[in-house]
Amino acid sequence: MSFLTLLMISIGLSVDSFAVSLGCGFSKQGICFKRTFWLAFSLAAFQAAMPVVGWAVGTGVRGLIEQFDHWIAFILLSLIGAKMIIESIRGKETDEDCACHLTFKEVITLSVGTSIDALVVGFSFAFLKINIAFASLIIGLTTFLFAFAGVLIGKKAGHLLGKEVEIAGGVILVLLGVKILLEHLCGIHIF
Repeated sequence: MSFLTLLMISIGLSVDSFAVSLGCGFSKQGICFKRTFWLAFSLAAFQAAMPVVGWAVGTGVRGLIEQFDHWIAFILLSLIGAKMIIESIRGKETDEDCACHLTFKEVITLSVGTSIDALVVGFSFAFLKINIAFASLIIGLTTFLFAFAGVLIGKKAGHLLGKEVEIAGGVILVLLGVKILLEHLCGIHIF
């Protein structure tokens, strides 16, 4: 596999993490640098680890995971998105410290939800002559850069667009879950 092909796969896997980070930036306007870093790091770590897990497991479990991976991603992303929408409507996060807070559970849930596809990619890597450590590193670095940029862009756009945009973060997550579900059920690729 060429480096360019690996980079394109990495970018494709990073799009979901970028969208999640953009949503977090929208809905968590006061998110600080430390939390932005840890969100991006967690998304990247799971995105890098899942292909290794998939590669190690191989083809034996592939059929089982492919049957419901889209449902797992849909449910996890929709739950987090709905929670963000409800909190925005209720006005729960009013001060800067609270807005800066992403819970450990939220970060892990988002990380798992966006990395399910990477597990399936790892299965396909089991059939190729590929250096899985190098592939994992490239996927992780690409995801980190996309996720970090997503939060920063979301924060800037959120400040420009006003308080109503907080709901947009949750809507993005729900739509991302629906996108993943439709792609797997209908065989269409939305973006």
